[in-house]
Amino acid sequence: MKNLRAAGRRLVTLMFVAPDPGRVRLRVSSRAVLAIGLAVAAAELCGLSLTASITGGLAALLALFTVGDPTVRRQAVTTALLPAVGFPVLALATALHGVPLLRDASWLLVVFAGVYARRWGPRGHALGIFAFMMFFVTQFLHALPAQLPELYAAVGLALGAAGAVRFVAWCIERRVPPPAAPAPLPGRGLDRPTTRQAFQATVACAVALAAGQFLSQERWYWAVGTAWWIFVNTASRGETLVRGFRRVVGTVTGIAAGFLIAVPLAGAPAPTAALVAVCVFGIFYTAPLSYSWMMFFVTVMAGLLYGLLGVLHPGLLVLRFEETAVGALGAAVGVALLPVTTHAATNAWIERAVTCVHACTTAAARRLAGDPQADPAPLAAELEVLLGRVRLSLAPLVHPLSPLRARKARARRVLALLDDCAREIRGLTAVATDPDASHDARLAAAAWRVETAVHALVPPVGPGRRATASAPGAPTHHPGAEAALGHLHGLEQALVALAAPVRTSPSAPLVPAA
Repeated sequence: MKNLRAAGRRLVTLMFVAPDPGRVRLRVSSRAVLAIGLAVAAAELCGLSLTASITGGLAALLALFTVGDPTVRRQAVTTALLPAVGFPVLALATALHGVPLLRDASWLLVVFAGVYARRWGPRGHALGIFAFMMFFVTQFLHALPAQLPELYAAVGLALGAAGAVRFVAWCIERRVPPPAAPAPLPGRGLDRPTTRQAFQATVACAVALAAGQFLSQERWYWAVGTAWWIFVNTASRGETLVRGFRRVVGTVTGIAAGFLIAVPLAGAPAPTAALVAVCVFGIFYTAPLSYSWMMFFVTVMAGLLYGLLGVLHPGLLVLRFEETAVGALGAAVGVALLPVTTHAATNAWIERAVTCVHACTTAAARRLAGDPQADPAPLAAELEVLLGRVRLSLAPLVHPLSPLRARKARARRVLALLDDCAREIRGLTAVATDPDASHDARLAAAAWRVETAVHALVPPVGPGRRATASAPGAPTHHPGAEAALGHLHGLEQALVALAAPVRTSPSAPLVPAA
């Protein structure tokens, strides 16, 4: 109970007092409300049905939520490509609406293809999610082939509205470019995590589909949706299970709120529209912080939409919970197939982060040696993204409910040391970009020691060599390099200390650092 209360306090803290540098989350969330509101308004003004308007609103939400390419240009291209996967899936799902076996088999193929596409980075990730959700929305709204033209029109209007707001009227990314997402972990065949996840997610959704239909022949799709979304943005068994737990927590609390909010409203248009806007804002504002909070707002919004459709009643919300539970169970079955262990995935991300530390150090040392072409700043930004991925991978081990004390202590030690590395890299980058700082003969030796510490963790592919060499005639000491030497020394200490928790058995007791 103590751990549960602590977890609850953390969730509330994340929601209300988490820092928002540059108010980026606030701006992104406000922009989403504007764009999705514009998309729905355009559909209504064109005289489209409520089913089409909801489809358009969901398409706009997905375009804003899932498209995460590193540049505005690539984001625009990915957004333009969404109909290429969305329209055929809409046609397939509506055509097979009355043929359950073919419909179910087709959806599982879409699941496999959607997860497999993640191997191609952010664009494949976004297109895969959009394809899945277009199939989902036809089940949610019971869309029929006769409605296909207006569904196409609504999706086209929605993507146009979302694009106009995102890329023309309010392009936040031009001022604050989002960090590029790290490439998926490498491998071939079933050794590639994305390939394994494609099979895992397909099995999970198949189990969820069967169990969901056993519970309800009308609302079974929530189980499939739950299983699918649990696998989004996860790369290991532990991440998937923790995400499933958080989804259930968010759904349960959202259902409780639905009893208090959505049921009494009974689909009244004006207050429902206002509360849906609040939920959209909450989804975007909390998504980077807490999956449970995000699912809370998704669940409340789903209840409000059911109210608009005139089918909401308390029993439906209870069924929503049951479908979520069996979907989570399906995900648990799926991760048992071809599992990617938390230890293996974490080590892979740590190795990439440590390699990036080495590249940052090399670039900074070259810059301080007088090479104007060397720039550690992009590598430092990449390191921050990789460390975020390490934190996500280690989340199952540091979760308050994790019973593995030795592994929890080890994971926290790794996170602390990697945070030390990130802090030293930020300081080193700031010094290296200072035009008053210059070469110091001691920097080459310090950089070499960091390289040695890196290679103790990640063996070099080829023969090692010094990151930088002393320039002829360079001064022996320089005041501008003293800070750089301090950061290099801190990096060396952190990397040497990192060897103990990374290179020993995960279940072995962690010896405290001296």
